[in-house]
Amino acid sequence: MITIEEFAAKAGSKLGTSDWFLIDQGRINKFAEVTEDYQFIHVDDARAKAETSFGGTIAHGFLTLSLLSYLNATIFPDLANRVMTFNYGMNKVRFLNPVKVNARIRSHLSLVSVVEKAGGRHLCTFETSVEIEGEDIPALVAEQLAMHVITK
Repeated sequence: MITIEEFAAKAGSKLGTSDWFLIDQGRINKFAEVTEDYQFIHVDDARAKAETSFGGTIAHGFLTLSLLSYLNATIFPDLANRVMTFNYGMNKVRFLNPVKVNARIRSHLSLVSVVEKAGGRHLCTFETSVEIEGEDIPALVAEQLAMHVITK
């Protein structure tokens, strides 16, 4: 466990890398159901093989993006007196490489800055990239914002 001041001192450094996470067709199908995005490139393997250069289905970009909360939480240190953390948004997101079905991904997280706000809130900016196992180009890169509420 570290204080918010100790955490802020890590600005400009890499916080870590998550474990590998499998993106299988079941997860892609569930995401399609939740988002009503049934585009064939995600849910129809035969058609994706026949009509695209992907070689099969691919994950939704927003599925990969939504997994950042989970992946990055596995890297993030425990902050002393933290009441809660919530997503504050993104400054930038770029989807660079499709995540093919049955690929494994992992997140690389770096802390850019911590800015103290009123009421014990601390706005943190992170650089995140999602690596696809065996690929040179990441699935995505993002500049994420998170608000940590700390009591004294």
